[in-house]
Amino acid sequence: MSATHPAVEIRDLHVTIDRSTILEDVSLEVPSGLVVGLLGPNGCGKSTLLRATYGALRPRHGVVRTAGLDVATTRPRDLARRCAVLSQDHATDLQLRVIDVVLLGRIPHPRRRDGGSDIAFAEHCLGRVNATAMAERDFATLSGGERQRVLLARALCQEPEVLLLDEPTNHLDVAHQLDLLELVRALGISTLVALHDLTLAAAYCDRIVLLKKGRLVAQGTPEEVLTNARVEQVYGVACDVLTHPLTSRPLITVAPRRTAGPEAPPTIHSTSSDVN
Repeated sequence: MSATHPAVEIRDLHVTIDRSTILEDVSLEVPSGLVVGLLGPNGCGKSTLLRATYGALRPRHGVVRTAGLDVATTRPRDLARRCAVLSQDHATDLQLRVIDVVLLGRIPHPRRRDGGSDIAFAEHCLGRVNATAMAERDFATLSGGERQRVLLARALCQEPEVLLLDEPTNHLDVAHQLDLLELVRALGISTLVALHDLTLAAAYCDRIVLLKKGRLVAQGTPEEVLTNARVEQVYGVACDVLTHPLTSRPLITVAPRRTAGPEAPPTIHSTSSDVN
């Protein structure tokens, strides 16, 4: 794929599921080599858009090109050689060693006569996500953060030009969220990632795509998209968009919904008797 073409190009995407419109007239691009954050409230169509991007569902109309391939006319195996996915609904109880889970990423590629070459590449991918020491562990015994790193290594084992991530920081603590997004940025792979945390998206994404009720609201740099008025419009919350003192990226603070004053601290009653 030429660097002059977008890694992902979507034009006039319209998706209907069970007679309900999920996405309507959505057009966006993921420029080559950039990390693009896909944001919006629950139910706005983020996961649906990602599924259309890798061919898991067919849109009612519109054009989707991923890694230069027309998703509608490309065989899934051929698309999987160019595009890797880390979805929300992956199995967590695989009875496999970590190295075997990573090797699943080689399935779209022709088999080599020497299987050792695939194993060496899988080990290399584990190294890229700082998970080499996990190779012989059982996948089902890993923590949430460890599993996400291993699944990212499996995605890398596909040798993708485009990486699609559906809320990869869900169920991770703050440290593991930062670790995972640092890894994604360091890979240098064109990435479209659905996220919930606006400040994390602003910190780690080059561009932001913002959806509401299946429609595109805005796309551009974090500074262009994540304004006070737009966050309030899309999420229905009062907020202040500040400048992070370390990164100079947008820092989004949300006001509590409660209107009453601060609650009085609870009264602590002693149940022990005084002994003099």
